[in-house]
Amino acid sequence: MKTKNLANTFYQWEGDILVLNILGTPSAKRDAIGKVKGNQLKVSVTAAPVGGKATDHMVRFLAKEFGISPSDIEVVYGRMNVNKQLRIKAPQELPSMILSKD
Repeated sequence: MKTKNLANTFYQWEGDILVLNILGTPSAKRDAIGKVKGNQLKVSVTAAPVGGKATDHMVRFLAKEFGISPSDIEVVYGRMNVNKQLRIKAPQELPSMILSKD
């Protein structure tokens, strides 16, 4: 398995853990995974950015998208910021812009 450098892309695999750089957009019209922008994946959520609630909402939304439990997603940094890094343990589903580790 070849790992990708996060400086050149928005994700990398560390074993069965997907490390993902996110550019969050709170208070959006709908929850959605957007396009890649630089070395981040744009993710919009409907929750307002108050006390980390938008990040918590994003974790729940992404857990559904990846087919896992919210407890399988760790916010490495950015809980109170639009720039985030997440560690997603053993995702069962992958958005089309993320290649499988196989």
